[in-house]
Amino acid sequence: MALRLTIGNQNYSSWSLRPWIAMKVTGIAFEETVIALDAADFGARVAAVSGSGKVPALADGTTLVWESLAILEYLAETFPAAGLWPDAAPPRAHARAIANEMHAGFAALRRHCPMNFRRPVTTCALTPEAAANVARIEAIWSACRRQYAAAGPFLFGRFTNADAMYAPVVARLHTYGVEVSPPSRAYMDAVVALPAWQEWRAAALRESWVLPEDEVDWPTVLRI
Repeated sequence: MALRLTIGNQNYSSWSLRPWIAMKVTGIAFEETVIALDAADFGARVAAVSGSGKVPALADGTTLVWESLAILEYLAETFPAAGLWPDAAPPRAHARAIANEMHAGFAALRRHCPMNFRRPVTTCALTPEAAANVARIEAIWSACRRQYAAAGPFLFGRFTNADAMYAPVVARLHTYGVEVSPPSRAYMDAVVALPAWQEWRAAALRESWVLPEDEVDWPTVLRI
């Protein structure tokens, strides 16, 4: 039985992007179900596959996994050849630490710059709290790139779960025209160049759903 990933709107659902892009980049086959976050039957449909009643949710036969990071851990265990964590223990521990930091933190940036692929790149002034989040993220990225650049263009050389966790941040920093350092920009360019990224973006641009709470220019809705 094929894996089935239930996700929210691809334009807005940052949590959904994480396991989706990890599976696409590493070639893990799956079927997807997209449910609009404001759909009248969202709760009932998602409750059938997610204990939290939220997306994303992965179904592997009778095994149900929800929460992005838990899904990524499950995929790493179930498909070890996909290499979703670094092979050696020290970088693997490092990758898990920054993935968990992303999962638990950066609330100011999340609130101030919601993921929105359909919004044209337009500068949005950051609050001090959001700017502090960006500074920490850049520090994380810079430390990884200094240490693992020789192995490839991603945080630990090849694409891993750490990159999957930070993929929505790449989208946010791009959409809101946030100034970043050249090393951060090079890393973002590597993520954006992924065929999986382009596939997700194309799907997001085709969507017609609008969530006012994720449109920072509301009631104006800017579109590419």
